[in-house]
Amino acid sequence: MQRVLTTVTLLGLLVATAAAFVITEHLKLIKSPLYGTLVSKELAPECGCANRVATIKFRLRHPARVTVAIVDASDHTVDTVKSDVLFSARGPHHVGWDGITDAGTRAPDGAYSPWITLDGRRTFKLPNRIHLDTRPPKVLAATRLKQVLLAGPGRSVAISYTLSKPAHAVVYLGSHQVVLGRKTRLHDKIKWAGKVDGRPVRAGRYVLSIGAQDIAGNMTPAAGRMNVIVFVRYIEVTPERITVPSGKGFRVHVETAARRYAWRLGRRHGDHRGKLLHLRAPTTPGTYRLVLEENGQTTTAAVQVRAK
Repeated sequence: MQRVLTTVTLLGLLVATAAAFVITEHLKLIKSPLYGTLVSKELAPECGCANRVATIKFRLRHPARVTVAIVDASDHTVDTVKSDVLFSARGPHHVGWDGITDAGTRAPDGAYSPWITLDGRRTFKLPNRIHLDTRPPKVLAATRLKQVLLAGPGRSVAISYTLSKPAHAVVYLGSHQVVLGRKTRLHDKIKWAGKVDGRPVRAGRYVLSIGAQDIAGNMTPAAGRMNVIVFVRYIEVTPERITVPSGKGFRVHVETAARRYAWRLGRRHGDHRGKLLHLRAPTTPGTYRLVLEENGQTTTAAVQVRAK
């Protein structure tokens, strides 16, 4: 008798287990009525960029009355974006949130989640977080590492910066953005190659403004940027004043990124390559101008020729 009871009990357990397995597998085959969800990660209402509105994207397998709520980290509803609105099947459907609460005020910076309720019965608590950030990054320090940019292929000037929050550093020339840094760090360096819209600027003095753009899209206001001064040159000669006896040889040191450059002294001229330029002074005493040229950019040195 005991064996019979044991056998019956085991058979019952096996049947129950099999039934539970079948039910579980069946539930797995039932497709969710909500699918294809995609939620914006960043929201910066004041940025004037694509992140000024967070988008909640989803699809429905069947028509349903949809309520979309935005909840905070404590699961409190801060805004009901859509309330019992009929949506058609499939889609995709897009619902936007601009960071404003049901009370008409700006929600505090922080992380928020969208909850979607279908037909007032089933609520899907999406795990995706919307990070609301309204604080633009501040530039705490900006220093150029070289005063002079000897421009040319592969040449640039590095600017060291420190920010109040991780962000992309931005370099402006006037109101024109000339460089957007790739990295998002508190402290780093950004380089400017002496170009605007891909074209080299002329030699001269330039005031660069350093700002930043954070991940959400907030940008340092113009008044909060820091200025650095950079002198752009394409060719330099030292010394800039030379005194030499008439007819005697002398040399100057030339810095340029170009392979060759032209020179002119009195009636003589030529071209040269290399940092040392050897010349001979005119035989007639006087003051002459040594002109060095590279791709239309020039620099000069005064040559005082005295009698022997």
